Amino acid sequence: MAIRGARRASRRGRLGSLGVSALLLAVAVTGCGSSDFPNDPRPPTPIEVSAKVDSERVQVAPDRFGAGLVNFTIANISSVPVTFDVTGPTNGATSEIQPGVPDSLRMSMKEGTYRVTASKPKIKPATIKVGPERRSSQNQLLEP
Repeated sequence: MAIRGARRASRRGRLGSLGVSALLLAVAVTGCGSSDFPNDPRPPTPIEVSAKVDSERVQVAPDRFGAGLVNFTIANISSVPVTFDVTGPTNGATSEIQPGVPDSLRMSMKEGTYRVTASKPKIKPATIKVGPERRSSQNQLLEP
């Protein structure tokens, strides 16, 4: 009799531990991952735009491109400190740029016409035309 009781107890123990294991496995599996994975395409690759501020005018190259993330690299070759301001559908500005010192400005630009100015009134502004958003960089090699 004692042997039958011990067998029943060991079966219950095994079944109980099996049930607990199954429950833990189910919780672990449901906690992994997301059921609605957004497979959105990558945004367009940021473009590099060069800007030069001299004592007469602001120059930007290229001055026409598609909307998206833009990295401006600005060279102040005038003899006075200036700020570089971009105004239009989205606005951006740098802090004061000392003569002979480069600076940068990173901004997300929307479609539209922009005016690029330096803080000194004698310096002629530049105009930038931003078109529709650039294509996605999805499936392009050598992208981070």
